[in-house]
Amino acid sequence: MGDHATTLDEVVIVGNFSDDPFAIDVAFAVGQSEDIADLISIKTFANTEFCPRFISDEQDLSSIGDGLIGKTVIIVSTTNRAISRNNLAMRNLLIARAAKDNGAAAVVLVEPDLFYSAQDRGPGADQGTTPFERDLHDRKKFDGQPFSARLYAEMLHLAGVDRVVTVHNHSASVEGEFRRVFDGRFHNLIPYDVYIDYLCESNIVDFGPTGASLALCAPDKGARPFVGEMADRLGLPDASLIMLDKERSGEREVEITLHPQSEASLDDMRGRDIVLFDDMVRTGSTVVSACEFLHRVQPRKVIFAVTHFYASDEGREKMASPAITEILTLNTLPPVLNRDVQGRLRKKMVVLKIERWLAQRLCEILGLPHGGRSVRYQIDMSSKNPRFSRKIWSNDQLPSLRTDPPLPFDDPVA
Repeated sequence: MGDHATTLDEVVIVGNFSDDPFAIDVAFAVGQSEDIADLISIKTFANTEFCPRFISDEQDLSSIGDGLIGKTVIIVSTTNRAISRNNLAMRNLLIARAAKDNGAAAVVLVEPDLFYSAQDRGPGADQGTTPFERDLHDRKKFDGQPFSARLYAEMLHLAGVDRVVTVHNHSASVEGEFRRVFDGRFHNLIPYDVYIDYLCESNIVDFGPTGASLALCAPDKGARPFVGEMADRLGLPDASLIMLDKERSGEREVEITLHPQSEASLDDMRGRDIVLFDDMVRTGSTVVSACEFLHRVQPRKVIFAVTHFYASDEGREKMASPAITEILTLNTLPPVLNRDVQGRLRKKMVVLKIERWLAQRLCEILGLPHGGRSVRYQIDMSSKNPRFSRKIWSNDQLPSLRTDPPLPFDDPVA
């Protein structure tokens, strides 16, 4: 596979819509000097069909269809409020095929929030892998549906994608399918170092030198591996780890209980700063129920840290609950940066912009030179947030409270 580029001259970075600020920032962080809009034309015909075109010299008739020979094309794919995810997925396929039809050596899809990941199983017993044995009840949830995650992986590969990079995908089934289809060239980047930096170098929590006043919380079994690894990497001997269970009693009703094997009890949470982690939030039912459950014992504050924030109307209304002191999220879904999308949550929301972190990781995967990992993210926070400071915007401007060497990359290069 020829996607291990050695120089920036061998790389072309584009987005799946022309003014995607996330894609533009990733390209800039990698070191691409040309604007994405000067590399690809994102156009739609009058009949609404999408037709991307990699831009070439219109006067040169001696070189047709080989403008991307030897190049690794990187498609940075994020969502926006104007184009549906279904539409964007189809765009990815056509951009990948355009790259290959014009000579590209390899195509890499960078999709921080991987499309169709929620549709990670089908009705058949062999349609999706899980850490538990699939019974009839689990299969019935998907009765009549397609196994969309498998289809998406296979369509991407058919279109010409050779490698996929995503961020904090919790589904073992999705990871299994993409690793199978892409022969191991699937990279699920877990942002442990981003969260650890911000927890240690900001004032969002106050936990002392050994973590005596800090607790990390896993709201359900799916979050336990991530939260357990976070606890190990923080290396604070007196920090607590509390594990919760959830049981759905309806589509929007969730009952929260303490997991029998939780390392800490509910009473241990009194007066502590609790950080509850999850990979995604849509309706907010689980996280709000979990935070209200924790709030019974009067913790000092409860922080909800989530990688993928779907800012639905229902979610915003629920997460305005006083049981959640503050929300810490990443910009894997860029609309979360919009203050109108945040709504009332702007008063308690901080967004870590990870384009530079993602660019550094991408360079490592592809063998490209990069400038180290001292700067992982930028901080975006409304002035309505009580912790807002105009002096703090990126983690390279914060005083260093950690003396540990940089954490190793979590995902080996396939």
